[in-house]
Amino acid sequence: MKRWGRKHLLGLEGMSAEEINFILDEAVSFREISERPLKKVPTLRGKSVVMLFFEPSTRTRASFELAAKRLSADTVSIASSSSSVVKGETLLDTARNLEAMKVDIIVMRHSMPGAPHMLARHLRAAVINAGDGAHEHPTQGLLDLLTIRDHFGSFDGLCVGIVGDIAHSRVARSNILGLTSLGAEVIVCGPPTLIPRDIDRMGVQVTTHLDELLPRVDALNILRIQLERQGRSLFPSLREYSRIWGVNNAVLDKADKKLLIMHPGPVNRGVELAPEVADGEHSVILDQVTNGVAVRMALLYHLSGVAEMERADEAAA
Repeated sequence: MKRWGRKHLLGLEGMSAEEINFILDEAVSFREISERPLKKVPTLRGKSVVMLFFEPSTRTRASFELAAKRLSADTVSIASSSSSVVKGETLLDTARNLEAMKVDIIVMRHSMPGAPHMLARHLRAAVINAGDGAHEHPTQGLLDLLTIRDHFGSFDGLCVGIVGDIAHSRVARSNILGLTSLGAEVIVCGPPTLIPRDIDRMGVQVTTHLDELLPRVDALNILRIQLERQGRSLFPSLREYSRIWGVNNAVLDKADKKLLIMHPGPVNRGVELAPEVADGEHSVILDQVTNGVAVRMALLYHLSGVAEMERADEAAA
């Protein structure tokens, strides 16, 4: 059995192509479980997973919960509004008290970049970053990579465009880190005010014009405008944004090929993505959601310690 030696999943930064491909391969094997009539295996029976979410979430939280339950782990979900943090308890004290209940994995989403890294330095339990501010969203990055690999087979010679609010997107950062690690070319596109000045240091190319991007890419990952993270308006209006950077069928007609269309959700229909494109034949948005459960099952399995115990049993036999 192959080995994935990390104790936590905090980000894709520093993760090798071999490590990424290992998890993607594992996710493919776990994906089969969700296709069964009875979508449950006893793999993580007796293990406990806490969902500690301090920001709203639908897809990520439900995906982690389903992944844990399909592996027969016990799950507890805690939102910020129902945690002792609202009473003045620190995040670390909250996490330490949860760990004292002998939990195995803490899945955390937080608005502060680096919050999962801080917990990982102080806890024995495994920590999974489910999104930390505008920093990283590693499981979203992995499921996006799996979706791309499913359709193209490999990343050799592939060019992926990431369009939208690059500056505030943890999805963009994780995608860039993963894609460049695997050898793909990445081009980011959006309003100049939503593209960090030093983004090229991450090994990507930059354009502010969709017309320049479309002939060069094989896939588009289209991002939501994150108004909640913007302290002030960074473009004239949503209507203006949609007119210049929104992706619709007329825009896609300018491409030299049929492009794979992706979006991490939630989709603001009619703003960054037209409904006919979101629901079109080349959209893999729902495939991304399906792959999210498989990726998270693979990660929970390897971070729970069960894989290590199975390797020890095999060695003893």
